[in-house]
Amino acid sequence: MKNPLDRAALNAAMENVHHAGMPGLFAEVRDGDQVWRGAAGVADVDTGRPVAAYMRHRVGSVTKTFTAAAVLREVESGRIGLDTPIGQYLPKLVPGERGAAITVRMLLNHTSGLAEFLPYAYPSLKGMPVVADTRPQSLDDHRFTRFDPVELIEMGVTAPAVGAPGGTPGLYSNTNYLLLAQLLEQVTGTTAERYITRNVIERAGLRDTELPTGPNVNGSHSQLYESWFGMIDPPRDYSVYDMSWVGPSASLISTVADLNRFFGMLLAGEIVSPSSLAQMQRIVPVISQEGRTIDYGLGLHPMEGPGQGVFWGHGGTVWGGGALAMTRADGRRQMSVAVNLQRWNRLDSNGKPQPHPIDDALMTLYRVAMYG
Repeated sequence: MKNPLDRAALNAAMENVHHAGMPGLFAEVRDGDQVWRGAAGVADVDTGRPVAAYMRHRVGSVTKTFTAAAVLREVESGRIGLDTPIGQYLPKLVPGERGAAITVRMLLNHTSGLAEFLPYAYPSLKGMPVVADTRPQSLDDHRFTRFDPVELIEMGVTAPAVGAPGGTPGLYSNTNYLLLAQLLEQVTGTTAERYITRNVIERAGLRDTELPTGPNVNGSHSQLYESWFGMIDPPRDYSVYDMSWVGPSASLISTVADLNRFFGMLLAGEIVSPSSLAQMQRIVPVISQEGRTIDYGLGLHPMEGPGQGVFWGHGGTVWGGGALAMTRADGRRQMSVAVNLQRWNRLDSNGKPQPHPIDDALMTLYRVAMYG
């Protein structure tokens, strides 16, 4: 390709997402030594302050790749066994037969059968996954709640199982990754946040990435607007929020540049060993939180365009914010995109999320960014 980074096409695709209804978004796309950064729209709908590509952002479940990498580093050290039952490490959290049946690998790839704790921690979301039976009140009620991760885990472990340990398709569940954080703490003698910071974030040389300790995003950032399927109208700003409800499962703050750097190093075997990376890329079918069946590895999932090669990375959402970071298997082409509105799809008369112009515009942006 003569022009692997079509800057005009990337700028146009970004603007189209904004015009489709996204308040603001920003991105970084890399092709070898070439770098494009762009932004469209506003970081604050009240003041009109523009978004910028350097902004720090809550990246949601992209955090899981960082946590998974930390666990794999301990697997390499011999302190954690990928196929060792979690009950051998955390017998009080996952007791009895389930503790003996659920392995560390099953937590990493969401085949543990453990339920998602969120509908139990957030009472107004107890109708999940039937969105029409939910209400957004708990989002406000828990803005400054400091959750105990052990209590959240207990909610997921004591809830009815969503599958047999190791069964497929698995079901995506944040309970799995809160357990992995407790596992890291058990075997390393320090908090998961501290371990991930030292052994993953700092190892990758990421200067604008952190697991937050308070409700604020430090540094230049966008407001984050949550619509909850049209039930919050106009969308409400949740950029100030205590993230202990997800912790090392989905609380990371980063930048699009840092995400590209991290995934580039990960796929180059510079964060975990090549053999550990190969384990991370062993996929199984998993039902996502949106109800779609996706391929999922150990904190990584693939995307593939026709004849374009496989990209590896992760997406994530929090209240009001979202991100997607994907890197081609050869490490050459990379994309990281951040958006400041979530759950923009209103519900139809059957209670199902309706298609929205933002959906198509984002998919077009992803195609341009990943495949040129």
